[in-house]
Amino acid sequence: MSDRLQAGDVAPDFTLTNDAGESVTLSDLRGQQVIVYFYPAAMTPGCTTQACDFTDSIDALAGKNYTVLGISPDAPAKLARFRDKENLRISLLSDPDRSVMTRWGAFGEKMMYGKKVTGVIRSTIVVGADGTITHAWYNVKATGHVAKVRRDLGLDKD
Repeated sequence: MSDRLQAGDVAPDFTLTNDAGESVTLSDLRGQQVIVYFYPAAMTPGCTTQACDFTDSIDALAGKNYTVLGISPDAPAKLARFRDKENLRISLLSDPDRSVMTRWGAFGEKMMYGKKVTGVIRSTIVVGADGTITHAWYNVKATGHVAKVRRDLGLDKD
């Protein structure tokens, strides 16, 4: 696993295929704030909760110039089924070789049910409009995490 990213780091660029079969390049989104979240597998309970929570918050996030990109090792066709089944309004990207996850510190050793395993580390990274990291959370729980992101970004203030 590479080192974890932290506030002030330049976000490593990437180009991945999305759930519609199109290429998405992070640097093409400069000028927007981008929430990049990494999750283990589409259509599993925790990942569904997280994706649905981001979808439920998409209007508030988009209103503050945030774009949400969810990244998993799943193939684009599976991501499309996930998007359609759950009516997701976020962009899902495929990282089948986990190279982006590794560069972003979201793949490596983690504890699962008391055992050390290698896998996707559920993580959320916020990239500012200038391409630098503003927030980074690693080893997050799916339930309640989007609410914490919203609070930490100041989106729940009047």
